[in-house]
Amino acid sequence: MADAEVRDAVPSDAAEIARIQLTTWRTAYTELLPAEVLDGLDSAAAEQEWQQALTGGPATVLVATEGSWVVGFCAAGPAPEPEVAAANGSLPPDADAVVLVSALLVEPRWGRRGHGGRLLGEMAQRFAGTGAARGIAWVPEADTASMAFFRSAGWAPDGTVRTLDAGGRPLRELRLSGPLELQFKNS
Repeated sequence: MADAEVRDAVPSDAAEIARIQLTTWRTAYTELLPAEVLDGLDSAAAEQEWQQALTGGPATVLVATEGSWVVGFCAAGPAPEPEVAAANGSLPPDADAVVLVSALLVEPRWGRRGHGGRLLGEMAQRFAGTGAARGIAWVPEADTASMAFFRSAGWAPDGTVRTLDAGGRPLRELRLSGPLELQFKNS
């Protein structure tokens, strides 16, 4: 494997992040999302959204590289209250110390090479250094690859579920939660 690393994303990465997002969704989510939703994904709009995220925050965005290629990305930031709240709306005692991993994707052709672990590990380390103690991520229940990845990092469903409207089809997501001191285990 060529040199692999994780670095801060810069505005010029927006197009590649958008391409990876759309490619990964169209590859990995064909069973989860209706074809018309996947076909309707707009690369220009996605690039513009990533450009805004990279220049205006509030998320921290990292990219994984292998050689000269950007192969994946992770976006995270302090978890907004609605994301960390229990189903009844109550906030946990550590609500101010929770990080939301809003996106973590590695392009499928670069998968199973440690990029996801490096991205999550670097993000966790950065936020732990600011006093954060726990991370959360919403993952489609049927996305077994992402579920296995987060479980290998020590994260597990915390009992909170949400259902999104995915083009007229319900998409059930589980909230996973875990420590920022990651210890990856083979799954």
